[in-house]
Amino acid sequence: MDIDLILRVYPFFLEAALVTLELALLTTILGLTCGSLGAAARMSRSRILRLIGATYVSIFRGTPALIQVFILYFGGPQVGIQLDSFAAGTIALGVNIGAYMTETIRGAIQSVDKGQTEAARTLGMSRWETMRKVVLPQAMRMMIRPLGVNINALIKGTALVAPISVIELTYTAQRFIGSTYKPFEMFLLAGLIYMAIIYVTGQGIAWLDRKARIT
Repeated sequence: MDIDLILRVYPFFLEAALVTLELALLTTILGLTCGSLGAAARMSRSRILRLIGATYVSIFRGTPALIQVFILYFGGPQVGIQLDSFAAGTIALGVNIGAYMTETIRGAIQSVDKGQTEAARTLGMSRWETMRKVVLPQAMRMMIRPLGVNINALIKGTALVAPISVIELTYTAQRFIGSTYKPFEMFLLAGLIYMAIIYVTGQGIAWLDRKARIT
């Protein structure tokens, strides 16, 4: 174990960790947006919207995220889509995790007791008012932990953008392996930083979950 080497290179890994965090944050926002729209489409009264939602989930859950990153980054220019590596990685991973979040959000909403929906409609609430005032507040409490699992998976999944040269943790480890020939130390350092990020994220999600259950 070359501790001196780790101490020399860790500042570069911390810089890369900031890129990983930025990528994870933007991807999470995009994923939640796609997931919310996807869930709305899946539960829509419109058959066409339900078909669009089901197709979206099927495609992006049924193909590897790495392939989706490659299609957007390498194949995009063939159809007039020119994106830098960071933007391509963010969009591909965001749309991918959005498909998983679609089912998480839809499952939480459908798990709310239907009797409450019927009672709200009996009281004269519209479908939108029932969803906004009765169903969503309860569903949001139930979806925090499952969404947290999706977000933790996403943080680890940011490593998939290393092949398109986004300078995040995994790419940085690979780059230093090429000059130091010390793969164990480099990947160990990257792994420890990933673990720290996921631990902090997990604690934050657990805190939100406890807060939601109290209120």
